[in-house]
Amino acid sequence: MAIIVQKFGGSSVADAAKVENVANRVVETYREGNSVVVVVSAQGDTTDDLIEKAHEINKNPSKREMDMLLSSGEQISIALLAMAIEKIGVPVISLTGWQAGFATNSNAGNARINKINTERIMAELDQKKIVIVAGFQGLDKYDNITTLGRGGSDTSAVAIAAAIRADKCEIYTDVDGVYTADPRIAPNAVKLDEITYDEMLDLASLGANVLHNRSVEMAKKYGVRLEVKSSFKKVDGTIVKEAVSVEKMLIRGVARDNDVARIAVIGLEDKPGIAFKVFSLLSKKGINVDIILQSIGRENKKDISFTVTKNHMQEALELLEAEKDSLGYEEITHREDISKVSIVGVGMVNNPGVAATMFEALYDAGINIHMISTSETKISVLINVQNAEKAVQAIHDKFLI
Repeated sequence: MAIIVQKFGGSSVADAAKVENVANRVVETYREGNSVVVVVSAQGDTTDDLIEKAHEINKNPSKREMDMLLSSGEQISIALLAMAIEKIGVPVISLTGWQAGFATNSNAGNARINKINTERIMAELDQKKIVIVAGFQGLDKYDNITTLGRGGSDTSAVAIAAAIRADKCEIYTDVDGVYTADPRIAPNAVKLDEITYDEMLDLASLGANVLHNRSVEMAKKYGVRLEVKSSFKKVDGTIVKEAVSVEKMLIRGVARDNDVARIAVIGLEDKPGIAFKVFSLLSKKGINVDIILQSIGRENKKDISFTVTKNHMQEALELLEAEKDSLGYEEITHREDISKVSIVGVGMVNNPGVAATMFEALYDAGINIHMISTSETKISVLINVQNAEKAVQAIHDKFLI
């Protein structure tokens, strides 16, 4: 008998018919003799609707109260799914994040899991019940409800799988696996049978929306076997694991991320410690910086450009403007009409010319590059957002046909 954790996203339980479809999938796994824990997201656009309702009342609500509100979406989903399974005649129980033992820190809106007390989950499994857990949520040491931030249900599922030592964690989505590119952009995209944790982590952090990067990071740390599968089609998905056969594929995927803003700090003094001052200022406020470009010093001045997510752009600008005197720059500029397009693959490290091939594809498509970032397993470029889809298609065709 295997222990299997299954996670279903919001689109998989968006209405009554889809909830019943998920119930049938879960019961089928259960009747094969497995112990099953199910993690469910809020239905469809519920979270967005709740955010809109909050802003109708208060344009700047506290993060604590937003967590209280947003956690209700998952509670609706787990109760409805439990009712659907009850109707089939299989023993089932739904649990909120805190009933399932999720203990988090107090970082409202983006909490981290400290530990999971698995006693309740295991006790219910011992009674041969299907256990349905609300993803995305937990409880801090002050008994405040917390939410785990973007992709939190994926993280919840992997955390449970690690804590109860599940044999497999299945992530069900509206696609049937991980593709070499978004099939809606690149019609010739190929579904991968398997992909490494590192490759999946890169793709997830670079804009591929199949899995959230925190969940992949956790799966790699604890050796959780992941499989990305379709909620609607009974076909094999993509296995995410430590090592895979490289095949003859030079790169494993092309991703794009439109949630990018570029900030340029112009006319900084060209002396030691300036970069540290800029980025430590952002780090203390939890603002993550991605691509960084520093110009060659001239006339004792230099420029530093970097990218942040769009929701952090205004806060970053305000922080830097407040410290203009101490940093000593001349001006700050910013852009939001940009996109980050990336290629990922462990095979890149031993194959010279990958970057040149990528840049050639963009040149052939008439696309200008603003910034470049490279590592052994990925290359990212910053381009105008209106060229993002064309860039993905051009790069994909260049490498993968």
